[in-house]
Amino acid sequence: MAQFTRIEVANAMKETGMIPLFFNSDIELSKKVLKACYDGGARLMEFTARGDFAHEVFGELTKYAIAELPGMIMGVGSVTDGAAASLYMALGANFIVTPVLREDIAIACNRKKVLWSPGCGSLTEIARAEELGCEIVKLFPGDLYGPKFVKGIKGPQPWTSIMPTGGVAPTEENLSGWFNAGVTCVGMGSQLISKDIIANKAYAQLEQDVKAALAIVKKVRK
Repeated sequence: MAQFTRIEVANAMKETGMIPLFFNSDIELSKKVLKACYDGGARLMEFTARGDFAHEVFGELTKYAIAELPGMIMGVGSVTDGAAASLYMALGANFIVTPVLREDIAIACNRKKVLWSPGCGSLTEIARAEELGCEIVKLFPGDLYGPKFVKGIKGPQPWTSIMPTGGVAPTEENLSGWFNAGVTCVGMGSQLISKDIIANKAYAQLEQDVKAALAIVKKVRK
């Protein structure tokens, strides 16, 4: 069961402006990555459930976050159907992120009042997602659309909240482009939690990188 309401999750997304994205099958390594992100100031984590037995890893991470990382909001990405969404919500997911717009996921999440963010790539998809109760739409893959697309959407639909993932980098140039276009928050995966950091177990470096990225987000939003 979710520890945070969907309104609390949406507010945290808006306030922090950034969600780290991460997957690894090693539970202990994943805990260290999660703690480094938390110590760096992140208060949301999207566990991109792309591997076998990912639900087992997520279940352990959620228990760890509840016990050791107060205020950390755990969510799951790469969810492909309503059944998977229900499984992860039973394991404590506070939000569900999907690569595509699927109404069965909307129904499953809305029933339990859990925030869901579907991957959309057109104004029609975005409008349908909002009709289904979506608070924050995922723009995916972000690098195929770019900030100009976001600005174009915000013209006729200023009420739309958008979170791009893919093509988001922890640099002032990149982040200022997205936030100046009007995004609510960004999702950041390998550009933040790189293969080198994982290979070298450079958790202190990751903590500093997360802190620096959040500082840039705060700066470009002013």
